[in-house]
Amino acid sequence: MDLTSFEESRLNESDVGDRQKWLKEGMDCTLLYWNGRIIDFDLPITVRLTVTEADPGQGDSAQGGTKPATLETGAVVNVPSFVDVGDDVLIDSRTGQYMSRA
Repeated sequence: MDLTSFEESRLNESDVGDRQKWLKEGMDCTLLYWNGRIIDFDLPITVRLTVTEADPGQGDSAQGGTKPATLETGAVVNVPSFVDVGDDVLIDSRTGQYMSRA
């Protein structure tokens, strides 16, 4: 939605591509228009998402082990072993890398 005119814009799934795994409702994105059509968009560099699935941490978390975790958008990222289901995490949308807990 345009924050000044409140006009909503929609993109096709094919236009979004694999960036869809970082999108969630209400997120602010920058849209690029050409001849009145959206031709591209930029995600925020850092996205805040909630962990919905993660195995319990194994062993000594001081050693810096990682484990896969599923986020609310369905994306799977490697997170430190101390991250649990329900935690909010910050992800770099350019690389898909875990940055920190939010």
